[in-house]
Amino acid sequence: MQTDGKKHGGELPEDQQGESNEAGVGVNPSDSEQLAGEGRVVIPEVQGVPWYAVRVRPNYEKPVAAALRGKGFQEFLPLIRSKRQWSDRVKIMDLPLFPGYLFCRLNLEERLPLLTTPGFLYLVGVGKNPEPVDEAEIAGIQAVLRSGLTVTPWPNLVVGQKVRLKHGPLRGLEGVLTRIANRHRIYVSVTLLKRSISVEVDPEWVQPVSADSELKAV
Repeated sequence: MQTDGKKHGGELPEDQQGESNEAGVGVNPSDSEQLAGEGRVVIPEVQGVPWYAVRVRPNYEKPVAAALRGKGFQEFLPLIRSKRQWSDRVKIMDLPLFPGYLFCRLNLEERLPLLTTPGFLYLVGVGKNPEPVDEAEIAGIQAVLRSGLTVTPWPNLVVGQKVRLKHGPLRGLEGVLTRIANRHRIYVSVTLLKRSISVEVDPEWVQPVSADSELKAV
């Protein structure tokens, strides 16, 4: 990975990463509808401008996302709800799905405001060249977060059969199916980061994607 305009600064304490007063463990979707309901500024989607993965300092995911939003960028920070045990209580916290990373629509010729953001480290890419993230991968992650299904981080994509969900809130989503603890899980991969997320689905929702069906769809 190439460092592009690295900034230095102290790390934020873990308990400042954001917490929720809601009970239970679930998913905190980062979509425009929710942001508008919370009274936060909603940046309109910029069509045709690619997404890039942004590497940030530990515990700076939320401050960098807020700073980019304030500068007029369209950012996407996937969050999941998690229980954290403290000495005297249990907190429900919204934590980054991909610690140390967030996504931003960006015209590389206009990236200077991004490079000067405290906590920013670099744009993810190959060598010295930032590489855009596939639009379909971002859409897949957003669909998973909006679904309300329990989401867990996964360190890497498990190679298996390519499938399409034919029922349920993620109908139409494609991914790779594997079997974990006798349960089916579908994986939506962020290839550039070499990371994946997993979501548990009903086996009856899954339809194999064969080479023949792919040819017919073309």
